[in-house]
Amino acid sequence: MTRPQHSEGIGRDEHVRVTSHRKPGFLDRLSETTGGMLMGLVAFILSFYLLFTNEGRCVRTQRSLDEGLSLVVSLSDIYSPMPHNNRKLVHLSGPLMTMQPLYDPNYGISLHVVKLQRRVEMYQWVEFEDSREYEEGGEKKTETRYSYSTEWRSEVVNSRNFDREIGHKNPSSMAVESFTVVAPSVDLGNFHLSKGLIEKVQTFKRIPLSKFEPPHADIIVLDDYFYHSSSPRSPEVGDVRVSFYYAGLSGQRFFLGRPDVVTIVAHQETNMLGAYQTKAGNILELLYEEQLSATEVFEREHAANAALTWALRFAGWLLMFVGIKLMTRILYTIVDWVPILRDVVSMGLTVFALSVATSLTLLTVAVGWIFYRPLLAVLLVLLATLPILMAKIRDRPKML
Repeated sequence: MTRPQHSEGIGRDEHVRVTSHRKPGFLDRLSETTGGMLMGLVAFILSFYLLFTNEGRCVRTQRSLDEGLSLVVSLSDIYSPMPHNNRKLVHLSGPLMTMQPLYDPNYGISLHVVKLQRRVEMYQWVEFEDSREYEEGGEKKTETRYSYSTEWRSEVVNSRNFDREIGHKNPSSMAVESFTVVAPSVDLGNFHLSKGLIEKVQTFKRIPLSKFEPPHADIIVLDDYFYHSSSPRSPEVGDVRVSFYYAGLSGQRFFLGRPDVVTIVAHQETNMLGAYQTKAGNILELLYEEQLSATEVFEREHAANAALTWALRFAGWLLMFVGIKLMTRILYTIVDWVPILRDVVSMGLTVFALSVATSLTLLTVAVGWIFYRPLLAVLLVLLATLPILMAKIRDRPKML
């Protein structure tokens, strides 16, 4: 049970609240530990699945990329789709093109781009809290310091959840909503891009709003924002500011520059570019927002695959480490009433979890290699045993 003990003011926008908790008994702590053990067991089992399947995903991706590089056809003319390239994996680069502009009627923004994004922020109260726990009078207490400041936020901050809403009340909604609109049709020369390729255009750039006129008299343009505020330099809670971003510029604009150039590796079907199914099992539908050769595209994909593989290996190890810590925490709970013994057991359990998690992670990865890359695994085993074989040969007694 938790009950507030006292609350004292620390200035207008800061206060401290102290709550008292009944110090849990041994059975309570043991019950909590039992629940943690079940969670730890689940995390421990999931870590093996993640580590093992990650090796398979890595191998499948490598083989798909190698297959793609061996088959890809680079197109020099993006304006004349050739029938003999139908159903092949093709590589091409060039400027993006959209037929119709994307338009925001509320603010008069109209541009030939692949994506147009309106980002809305509202000036609001934000609550921060900092807690510390301590024991006093046989009770466990929590001291929480609450502070408040005003900030521009893109999401509505619900002030009803504040510890002290009086004087820090926010509006319940924004007068203007954020949105992203996507061009229905995007071309590269005379090739049409699939929805999957259009989705990969993700590099958003800020639109300089100083080049546009304010849509209404009560809107002020300042620092590339449209301000719904009477004083943008000294905003009040509830004021709104709007900014715009674009991705994939189509057609030259004197204040934005040249059209964005992309590089695509995808399946050609007449004049459509889309997903290519490899025999290795993966789908290739690649887009980079710069001009690259086919070799550079696949080199980057290999690098991304390696980075993801190591990230998932670390995630699997961490999941296993946490699982072991939770499963063995019952030993800590049993002795936590003895300070010296508690610290020794805690350190020992941490070292144990680190050692076991590291060993089991390496073992699981090794099993994955044997399963998914048997030839390479055998070569590594032979390489590992080579020093032992050489040592035995040297120690063999010479024949008279």
